[in-house]
Amino acid sequence: MPPPGTRKIDYLRISVTDLCDLRCLYCMPPEGVAKISHQDILTFEEILRVVRAAVALGISHFRLTGGEPLVRKGILDLIREMGKTPGIADLTLTTNGTHLEHLAADLRQAGIGRLNVSLDSVRPETFRRITRGGDLPAVLRGLQAARAAGFSAIKLNAVVLKGINDGEVFDLLDYAREWGHPLRFIELMPVSVSEVEGVDRYLPVSILRRKIEERIPLATQGTKPGCGPAEYFRSRDGRLLIGFIAPISSIFCRTWNRVRLTAEGKLRPCLSSDREVDLRALLRGGGGEEELKALLSSAIAAKPPAHRFGETGVSRRKMVSIGG
Repeated sequence: MPPPGTRKIDYLRISVTDLCDLRCLYCMPPEGVAKISHQDILTFEEILRVVRAAVALGISHFRLTGGEPLVRKGILDLIREMGKTPGIADLTLTTNGTHLEHLAADLRQAGIGRLNVSLDSVRPETFRRITRGGDLPAVLRGLQAARAAGFSAIKLNAVVLKGINDGEVFDLLDYAREWGHPLRFIELMPVSVSEVEGVDRYLPVSILRRKIEERIPLATQGTKPGCGPAEYFRSRDGRLLIGFIAPISSIFCRTWNRVRLTAEGKLRPCLSSDREVDLRALLRGGGGEEELKALLSSAIAAKPPAHRFGETGVSRRKMVSIGG
């Protein structure tokens, strides 16, 4: 494993809200999380200050997350302003898809280039179970609206939960094949696992891959779409692109190129560590751009060489408040 600082950190995930209209098993408790007060959430201007400082340090890939980012009032205004920032090579958004039906065209026009949409099942009853009441048809209509709006780069993300949706893998693959979307299977991470129905729901994606290959021959995909950690394979007929994200069974930290900004302005270098750097205090305390860049730089340099899931236990934060 390389020493800290040798990786190129060029990707910032920005959580614009801790609120979400779903209650996914692997992300948050059924009652939701305590709402952060409005004055504690970074304003759009504060987010833009961080973005400009990050660009000056060589960060060029930005992803907006939540919670569910599309529940943040005025989110299109933020996207438009970010789109005007010189040095941003990639502006993407992760969403649960519930608001895409009405916002997809506006998101495209505002400057979002790519979408990641959570889709853990294409069976309504399983989808409702995992999301605790989510409306699958609304999400599928949202995906249709995104395609109609001209989004050609739409990835589907599915968190695999043993005994819940692992038996529906080929249903998801059929949907991905039909519409030409890359589909990424993600291992359950031990963040907020107390809210999942037991840690025995964890399933290594290697087992999933073997199951898929029994029916669908796969070939390694040389060129990866985007700049994420997935290992990609293409079906031999070329109609399926499947990614596997294995943060637990196959630690990929040596190539992990991102840090996270929480909705209340804490920079989190590592998902498994509760260490955070408070940017909001500097932003509201009169700190200038050089001080902000210095604080960002020191936080990025402190990114650990590898996560310590299993050693450090479960994060005190819920996944929804970290930004995914």
